[in-house]
This record gives sequence, C-alpha cells and structure tokens, in this order.
Amino acid sequence: VHDDELHELALSFPLAVGGINAAVAAAATVTAGPVDRVALGAGVRAALADRFGGMAERVDAAVGWDDVILPPDTRDQLRALVARVRHAYRVFEDWRFPRGTARGGGVAALFTGPPGTGKTTVASLIAHELGRDLYRVDLSQIVSKWVGETEKQLGRVFAAAEAGHAVLLFDEADALFARRTEVKSASDRYANLEVNYLLQRVETWRGITILTTNLDASIDPALRRRLAAHITFWPPEHAERVTLWGRYLTTGAPVADVDLEALADDFPDMSGANIRNAALTAAFLAADGDTSITQELLERAARAEYRSMGRVLGGRA
Repeated sequence: VHDDELHELALSFPLAVGGINAAVAAAATVTAGPVDRVALGAGVRAALADRFGGMAERVDAAVGWDDVILPPDTRDQLRALVARVRHAYRVFEDWRFPRGTARGGGVAALFTGPPGTGKTTVASLIAHELGRDLYRVDLSQIVSKWVGETEKQLGRVFAAAEAGHAVLLFDEADALFARRTEVKSASDRYANLEVNYLLQRVETWRGITILTTNLDASIDPALRRRLAAHITFWPPEHAERVTLWGRYLTTGAPVADVDLEALADDFPDMSGANIRNAALTAAFLAADGDTSITQELLERAARAEYRSMGRVLGGRA
C-alpha cells in the first residue's frame, strides 16, 4: 500500500489504534496476497460493522445521477445538499459564513413524501456522490423500553458512523424524532428525553444524517430548525412515469411494441417503486409463458399493482 493511499484511509476512517488493528486483521482474511487498499477498505468496513453491533446495516448501492428520475427543482435541491458537504470548509472557514445552529459542522436532511418516491434511493445517491458508505439504522435494535438504553444505543451508532465518516440513514424517522408532547406521565417524560437527546446529537456530530418519513407533520419542529435541507418527494408526473416505464423495460429482456404513454395515462397514481414492481411482474409472466413482454402483460401486472395499492381502476385500465 502506498503512502498516499494510507493517508486517504486515515482521513476517511479516523479509527483509534484498536480499530486500526482490527481492520488490518480483518483485511488479512479477505486476501491471499499482500494487503492492498481494497482489502484494507473491506477490513475497515468489517471493523465498523463490529462497532455498529447490528444496529445499522451498510447499504451497498452505487447510484448515480443518471439512475434517478426527479423533477428539476428536486434535483437542484439535492445538488445544493451535496455541495454543502463538499464545500463546507471554504464557505464556513475561508468565507466565514455563520454556521447557524449546527455546532458540530454536520449536515442533517429530511426527505418527506409518499412511499416509493425514491427517498432511500436518493440517500444512496448522496453517499455515492460524496464517496462515503451509507448505513441504514435498524430502529428495532435501537428503541428500548428500558430508561436510558435508547440513548445509549444511539450514542454507539453515532460514534461508529463518525469513526467511519459514514452517512446515517434513519428510515421512518418519525418513530424517533416524533413531536414532543405535554408531559402527563413518566412515559411521556422519557419519550421527550429521547427526542431531546437525538436533537442534541444531530446538532453536535460532524457527519451526515438523512431522515426519511411519510408523516411530515409528526416530526418535532425543533428538528426542522437544525436541517440543512428539507426535500419533498412527489409522485412522478406523466412524463416521468413514461421515462420510468421505459427504463424498467430496457434491461435486455424481449419487449414487444408497447405503448408507454398509455401505461402512464392509465395508471397515474403509480410511484417509481410501483412501476418497477409492475414491470417485474410482467417480466415473470412473460418468462412463464416463454413470450416477450407485451402490452397485455404489462397492463395485467399494472392492474394487480394498482389493486395492491388500494386504488380504484378507471378508464381503459
């Protein structure tokens, strides 16, 4: 391993001596030859996995700008968020802009919108753009009925993420960052203490936190004041639905002459995830019948997806 590669690893993963020893030992187990940068990176991730202790899982998805279909305004907001991380030193140190309330220099962003609109995918995009790993926090392993245990677990997660310069993703963040309530019982007081701790930790840590929720109104207002960005994800418009249908059908599978405009018109309530599910179902139906993916199969699959969404079919659908 060259000196410049070791320098890059040291900057990317500010581990203590024990963490470095564990990472090197893990790296030696993934390669039969000399330990190189790839093996060291794998070893560092293994050491971080031990630190997370099952409370967060690495999301391994290399998503680029060409992989997401977004309105121009949303894309601009995301580019501004990435720029905020990349150029923080220039703006805050060289240009001496005030940091606002974020004492730790970190960045917190809230993504709101209906399910299937790409919030988690975009979190992967941001991590990939910044050259960092994305870890999804497992709330079932975090939240505890025992007093103080939730805060303790969260402290471990933030410490591990800080050591690995990781991006933390809290899916369904309203479960943790819920609006504080009037204290009428001991459980209310402890729930409010958990939210207070989270708000303080997000404000003081030096990394990137991405929160997603389908319930915008339930998020505590104090969190909003600490956000670098609040981005709303809307269901795709007609042109975006046409593009999504075309993208999911351009995979090398045999596709007959299909009418993407009709699909976008007949199923207007579909999100990107719904369109992906319908296209996949049509592909399995085509494989089962040893045929191409036809308009009829796509409409059958889309109708089934629409029913699963609880939507009423109308028009030609």
